[in-house]
Amino acid sequence: MARFALSLTGWLSLWLALCTSQAAMAVAANSDRAQPGPPFSAAEQQVFMHAVADLPFEQRMDFVLGRAIFEKLWVSSPSSTTASDGLGPLYNARSCLQCHVNNGRGLPPDEQGSSNRNGILVRLGIPGDGQHTPSGVTPEPTYGTQLQTFAVAGLPAEARINLEYARHTQTLNGGEHVELQQPIYRLTQPGYGPFHPDTRLSPRLAPAMIGLGLLELIPETDILALADPDDRNADGISGRPNRVFHPDHKERQLGRFGWKAGQPTLQLQNASALNTDIGIANPDYPFPGGDCTSAQPNCLNAPNGNTDTQDGLEASAQMMAVLLFYTRHLAVPPRRNTHHAEVQAGEQLFARLGCSQCHTPSHTTGVAPDRPALSNRVIWPYTDLLLHDMGEGLADRRPEFAANGREWRTPPLWGLGRHHAVTGERALLHDGRARTLTEAILWHGGEAESARERFRQLPPQQRKQLISFLESL
Repeated sequence: MARFALSLTGWLSLWLALCTSQAAMAVAANSDRAQPGPPFSAAEQQVFMHAVADLPFEQRMDFVLGRAIFEKLWVSSPSSTTASDGLGPLYNARSCLQCHVNNGRGLPPDEQGSSNRNGILVRLGIPGDGQHTPSGVTPEPTYGTQLQTFAVAGLPAEARINLEYARHTQTLNGGEHVELQQPIYRLTQPGYGPFHPDTRLSPRLAPAMIGLGLLELIPETDILALADPDDRNADGISGRPNRVFHPDHKERQLGRFGWKAGQPTLQLQNASALNTDIGIANPDYPFPGGDCTSAQPNCLNAPNGNTDTQDGLEASAQMMAVLLFYTRHLAVPPRRNTHHAEVQAGEQLFARLGCSQCHTPSHTTGVAPDRPALSNRVIWPYTDLLLHDMGEGLADRRPEFAANGREWRTPPLWGLGRHHAVTGERALLHDGRARTLTEAILWHGGEAESARERFRQLPPQQRKQLISFLESL
């Protein structure tokens, strides 16, 4: 334990230095005349980075230590910083924070060919019955289940992501024209040979980190009570639970986390992301090669950061425990403008249009003795955590456990109005294609098609009211 504490002291020093340098860079950037007016304040940018209010004082250090791990920059092995080595060999980012910008959503690559942004990853798969396996998908034979766009020295990255958009315009009631952009992803410069000819690509942005511990405590019975897989009430909505493999229990459990509800617990969500996105071996995913496959022997044989100080891994159970504590206890910021008449009218429209049939407004969390600050709370996430068919326009054609290629988990809407301030951009939906809330609504299809059409036919003033309500979240 003493060795672990000593390492954490080093991480905290690094974290404080990093925060100082980032603040200095922000001041320098904001002094440039390219910034014609005041930018978002630091308070607005960091609104997703706070602990829940009722966190006991004696647990505050666990939160701080977890944040240090979330923000730490991993380095490749071998390294003198044994508490931070183990990066890769293939990876998408060097830290959690690089993808989750200020604990908010990631950002897609730009259309000019730059893939320097770390906020999007591309899941891979081919047709098959892989949804019945522990991974939930049939992997691409050479590249596995996820593309890694970076590699340590001496190894090639798996590929480069290129993005183009096909654009078309829709006209709403009242004459408003809205341009929608359909992303077209291509993988170029493959590092390990050609991709399978029927490879399915599923680009996904890193989601916001707020409120995850609360979502984890929504009772399973409450979620299942909202499911209607056969649409017995004939309302056109047929939410389904995803059933995913739990590697510790060796059984299927309710999926809650990820764009297709592919992980049952926040612990496994953290562990999977640390292993496949950064390449860090941990108790739940003890593979130092991350997502390296048997077709990549140089990757499998590369040096790793497994060390006795981390229980023979690159991230010990103690390290993962404080990371879990941090991600569980990130607070949801309060709503704004709730007393404005326009916002209240928009909230009524949200229900009238049928949006709340999937975006269930409220839940009450269960009781977990080790999480008193999260237990027995009335929360307003606006999600049912179920899978819904969202139509061909949003389909990725890549199944994941019980989720088919047209289904996505209903994303929580809390914090929706804060994303622009937190990340500097508004990139909505699972792949960031929507630049405005109106665009995001117009992409809804499948089970949400009727609600979308009702929105399209609203008078302009009522559409504005609905958007004002969403901005208040």
